[in-house]
Amino acid sequence: MLTPTQITQFREQGFLVLPRHASAEFCEQVIAFAQQALQDEVQPIEYEADTRYPGAPASRDAEGGQTARRLLQAYGRSEIFANWARQPTLAQALTQLLGQGVRLSQAHHNCIMTKQARFSSLTGWHRDSRYWHFLRPELISVWLALRDEKVENGCLLVLPGSHRWELSAEQLDDAQFLKADYPGNQALLAQAVALPLQQGDVLLFSSNLLHAAGCNQTKQTKFSLVFTYRAIDNPPAEGSRSARLEEIVL
Repeated sequence: MLTPTQITQFREQGFLVLPRHASAEFCEQVIAFAQQALQDEVQPIEYEADTRYPGAPASRDAEGGQTARRLLQAYGRSEIFANWARQPTLAQALTQLLGQGVRLSQAHHNCIMTKQARFSSLTGWHRDSRYWHFLRPELISVWLALRDEKVENGCLLVLPGSHRWELSAEQLDDAQFLKADYPGNQALLAQAVALPLQQGDVLLFSSNLLHAAGCNQTKQTKFSLVFTYRAIDNPPAEGSRSARLEEIVL
């Protein structure tokens, strides 16, 4: 059970860290699975070149173009992931924050992030809800750190409380990233904080929270397991990308 203090923190800040929510043994098991999947190129995989983000290879044919960014469709890859994503303790916490009838979206996140030592891209300030299509931008992503995450290997950066901010169209670029050079945005970006995590820590964050991440400047791949959930009364728009895959009832 989340405490009243934890619930208040999530409501006000837009994120919450649950320390040591997964064991080191489980994290290492997932890393081993991911490493084998990368070696065998088990599709579907998103490559850094696909993102067109700063620092990413120009194409899949360029140097580093076959650098994997995410192993997609994690839920269906193994019961290891399906069981973890449906675990009762996680379902209970999400029910406290979202309400009864929580659903897991297989259309968004549902992946193992594989931020690698070379050719990893920089992710600008954005809200995940910018390209999701639900009744309300009030989903929660669950991010499990499979190894320690820090600024040096590209841990998440967040703007606390930004899930409640009203932004004008002029503050965002065509891809809905926050403009660093727009007057007034500098004051917002000055509030940024890094969220270092230890292996096994879980980060819950709102789909409307502004967040970013730097490149991995270390020699070791950073692995993270990520799933996204919604309330029963916050369905995806019919016919949209968000509705293209069956959802999982917790």
